[in-house]
Amino acid sequence: MDEKKLLELVNEEPKKKSWIRETLEYIIWLGGVWLMVQLIITFVGVFSVVDGDSMQPTLYDKEYLWVDKLTYQFSEPERFDVVIFPIQYRGQENHFVKRIIGLPGETVYIDENGVIYINGEVLPDTYGKEVIAEYNRQRAAEPLTLGEDEYFVLGDNRNHSSDSRFETVGNITRDRIMGRVAARLWPFNKIGIVK
Repeated sequence: MDEKKLLELVNEEPKKKSWIRETLEYIIWLGGVWLMVQLIITFVGVFSVVDGDSMQPTLYDKEYLWVDKLTYQFSEPERFDVVIFPIQYRGQENHFVKRIIGLPGETVYIDENGVIYINGEVLPDTYGKEVIAEYNRQRAAEPLTLGEDEYFVLGDNRNHSSDSRFETVGNITRDRIMGRVAARLWPFNKIGIVK
């Protein structure tokens, strides 16, 4: 190829894309981003905001959380995991954050002194903000045996929490657990793993 033709090719302006093609490429790009976000929300995790004081002193109102959905794709929830689940409460769907206390098949009982028993053994519980008041034992004032896919959950602020002790919440089935609260993202001075 001679030098003149080469210079013509180098100096030739690139062909402009039609507005239709540019619009289609943009729509495809947006579709890909939307699909990626949906996959993350469905299988990996979501952000959540604490609403209320039922998990104090572990979590406080208005804190931002990262909820890990991936872990429970490969393993079962464990005792003391902090989990999020949807529930119909006061006429609307809400998401509650609570701590797993009882596992499938176990028997949960809370005595008149607020001591929690699992299968007749005292649960070494260091998460509760205070001792459960006798009037707050509710359903767990009698031994309560969980089904094969049911979990018993409590808020850490034991006397200020709607949880498995109450009929409005009850036992939580495995399929309702959205994920495990893995980290606190806000406020910045409290960023870290949630235990």
